[in-house]
This record gives sequence, C-alpha cells and structure tokens, in this order.
Amino acid sequence: MTDTEPSTAKKRAPRAKQTAPTVLEVRNPGTGRIVGTVPIQSADEVAATVRELRLYQPEWEAIGPDGRKEWLLKLQDWLIDNTEHLADVLQSETSKPRADALIDPAFGTDLIGYYARRAAKFLADDHPSPHSPLARVKKLTVAYRPYPVVGVITPWNFPLAMPIMDVIPALAAGAAVLLKPSEVTPLSALELARGWAEIGAPPVLAVATGAGETGAAVVANADYIQFTGSTATGRRIAAACVERMVPYSLELGGKDPAIVLADADIDRAAHGIAFGGMFNAGQVCISVERVYVEAPVYDEFVAKLTENVKALRQGIDERELKHDVGALANENQVRIVQRHVDEAVAAGARVLTGGKATGQGTFFEPTVLVDVNHDMSCVAEETFGPTLPVMKVADEAEAIRLANDSIYGLSASVWTGDKERGERIARQLNAGAVNINDVFANLFSYALPMGGWGLSGVGARWGGAEGVRKYCRKQAITKPMLPTQQKELFWYPYQVPKLLTALGAMRAAGARGLRRIDIPALLKLKGDDK
Repeated sequence: MTDTEPSTAKKRAPRAKQTAPTVLEVRNPGTGRIVGTVPIQSADEVAATVRELRLYQPEWEAIGPDGRKEWLLKLQDWLIDNTEHLADVLQSETSKPRADALIDPAFGTDLIGYYARRAAKFLADDHPSPHSPLARVKKLTVAYRPYPVVGVITPWNFPLAMPIMDVIPALAAGAAVLLKPSEVTPLSALELARGWAEIGAPPVLAVATGAGETGAAVVANADYIQFTGSTATGRRIAAACVERMVPYSLELGGKDPAIVLADADIDRAAHGIAFGGMFNAGQVCISVERVYVEAPVYDEFVAKLTENVKALRQGIDERELKHDVGALANENQVRIVQRHVDEAVAAGARVLTGGKATGQGTFFEPTVLVDVNHDMSCVAEETFGPTLPVMKVADEAEAIRLANDSIYGLSASVWTGDKERGERIARQLNAGAVNINDVFANLFSYALPMGGWGLSGVGARWGGAEGVRKYCRKQAITKPMLPTQQKELFWYPYQVPKLLTALGAMRAAGARGLRRIDIPALLKLKGDDK
C-alpha cells in the first residue's frame, strides 16, 4: 500500500517489536543438549569492566613479579585440585574425549609454573652497553612497564588452555586482563575466573561473554589485544587496533604441511602424522593438514597411515577414557569438512577411510584422502577438521616447493632419518615453527616463540622473556655517570668551538678510516666562537 491509497484500505497489524537475546545457550556438540547459559554483555558493560580493571591494575603492578608469583602459584594449586571438575565442564561444551579434556588443566599447570617462577628475571631492567665511548657517560636502562588492560580473545578449540596461554603471561607482566572466550565455549573460561576469585586474588581478571559485538567492545577498550582465531576476524581486529593506535598480536589460521622423506622411520611418521592430523578432531591451529611423501615410501606410508586412522575410536566419553577422537565444535565445521571432502572427490581424489559425518551430533569420521592436488580446497583452505590429504612427491625439492605453496605459515614437520638433513629442510620452509620427527613439540616449549608467517598471523606468544615482555611498554631511561655541567657542548646558543668538538667526537667515534678525523667541512662553520 502506498501513501496515496485510500484510508479505507485494510491496514496491516503492527509488527511486534523483536528484542535482542540477553543470554547465549551453550550446547554439547556431540549430543545437542543445552549445558549452560551465559549473559551477552553489551559494549557499555564491557567498557565499565575495563574501567574497573584499570582501578586495580596499578596495585597489581606495584606488588612486583614476586608478589604476583604467589597468586599465580595459588591458581596453579587450584587447577590441580579442580582438574576433574574442569575436565567435566570442558567436555560438556566440547564433547572431547576424557583424555583430551584432561590435557587442558595439566597444560595450564605447567605453563603457570614456567612464567610465575621466571617473570622476575624476564622483567628485570636491561642495561644495554653504550654504542660508542661517547655514550659511556650515561647509564642506559630499559624498563618494562605493563599495558594497563590486556584484552585476550580466544577460540573454541581449547576452551581452558587457550585462555591460560595468554592470560597468565599478561598477568605475570603486571597487566589486568579482560578475557573474551568464544561464544561457543565460554564455560571453561568462566571457571578460570571463578578459580581466580576463589583463591582471593586481586580483581584484575574478568571475563566478558557474548558474541561478535562483545568482542568488538573488548578491542575498542583494551590497551593491547591478543587474538587467536580466524584470519578474517584477525584482519578486522588489526584494522580496529590500527585505528586506535594500540598494539596487537594475532595467531590466525594454518595449513600445516608434513614432509615424509624416504629415509624416515615410516612407522613413527605414520603414527605421528595420524596424531598430528586427528588430535582434537583436527581442530588445532597447528594440525597436520597436508602430507607430502617421497615416492619410494609413498605406498608403505599411506597404508600404515590409513590403518592408524581407521583404528581410531570415536565417540562420547563421560569420565572414562574410551575414545580417541571427539566431535567437531559446531555444525558449521561439519559443513566445511564435508565440503572439502566432497569437492576433492568430485575432482578425482579418493577416500581411503572416513569421508562423512557419522550422523550423531557433529561427529565426522577421521578421513584419509589421496590423489589430491593444490587446486583442491582440502589442500588450499584451512579445514580445521579430521582430514589428512596425502600427496606423492618426487624428491625433497618438490616437497619443499609444495609445502611453501600456501598463504599460511604457522608450523610444519619434517620426517627423516637424518636429523641434519631435517634441519636443513626446516630452514627452507616458510613457517613460524618446524618440528623434526615430531608434531606439536613447539607447543610445549615455552622458551620458543609461537607465531605464524603470512596469513597465519602477526607477532608471537611465549618465546621465554618475550612472552611477558610483549605485554609491556619498553621505557628507555638515561642517568648521568659523571658530574654534569651547566650546559652540554651542543646546547643553545651554538658556539663554533664547542660544536666542532661535539661533532668531531661523534664522527671519530662512529666513522671509519681517515674520514673520521677529516673535518674540513666542519671548519667552514662561521659564527660566534665565544
């Protein structure tokens, strides 16, 4: 009906105003059962939380790394004492096997111990050596001052371990932390915050629950952003941080290659790659998602890999340890994995085992694909599911070329009987980490940086001291070593003799050969020589 139609025309009933939901339902993906609800926090609520964190952060910084260590070790005790309960909660929102659910609190316990006990050393002032004799009149200091509030945004694949990875180093640095967990799996993050409160720790850790708008509010208010998740979301966060001129670190997607050479221990490679591709149902940023095998051992490797994958036990655990592989996080992941498999098969690939959803919840069969190539989505795109595409290569040169043929560069593995050869190949791969004859080893080595190249991210987590220093602003301090005069040689007003002395000394200290003492140009200076 237009505005010019007769007023006697039948009028439509006014539409009921729709109200936005105020809570999120959390479901077990294996059963579909609702296991909890959490509030959807608004942008105003997030801003208020950040303001409150800012009030308490100075005191948290002031107690120093040794004072913070005591609270972190109390949290470590709490994790140990509550391991079974934390695994229960984690299983409820992920449908992980019991063994996988127990890994998160154990991992957290280990990482807390590392940073709690080393933060004092990592955050101690640095005193770099002066670059020249002229600079030795000053004591040089680099101090590490934490960002007041760090925003940590985590994905759904490891709902407890992922927050701990970044929350703990930030707290150890002296920052307050606002944690935004995935809306798919927020319950474990809330348990972590509950533990922090139960031990009586200062209120410098808070959790914001909600979806995209809540995450955007964290980005809009925090002083540093640590994000782990998809490349698409990472781009948006980077743009928002640049607009605000705040620093950020992003760990994004991966498509990690494994290279199996003819001299490798084929049994170990087949077991390791099966684990590397299927752990957590393939929902790991550093999952093996592409496998390149030298021709002489291709058939043997494929047979053994397929046998290992086919033998995996898949299903729902309670507290018993019965299964190896659990469900995917949500229906969207099922659709992605199924699309990758279907498109590969349509283009000529073969499924040796698996290849389809089980029909129960979001479970997808562990899958091995062969006769694949780089034109297929299962090789080019991040799958984040239980698939292993395998390709035959002529030699290591072809393997390296294909491994580097990706927009991603998070990690990789090389399988060989010659460790020196493995390291030589590792240094040619475009990846932030390379494990030789292993998978995920770097994930448990906190002294190493964990970061990606290309579209796999910007910056890194951990790396020893850098793991806490990344959450700090570096402050340069100079202090006189000798008695000072009223004026330095080159302070106003400029005086030729003094200026010549200063400039000549700088040239003599920094230049080479006769040029360092040849100063005819300086002698041409004219002016008041008083």
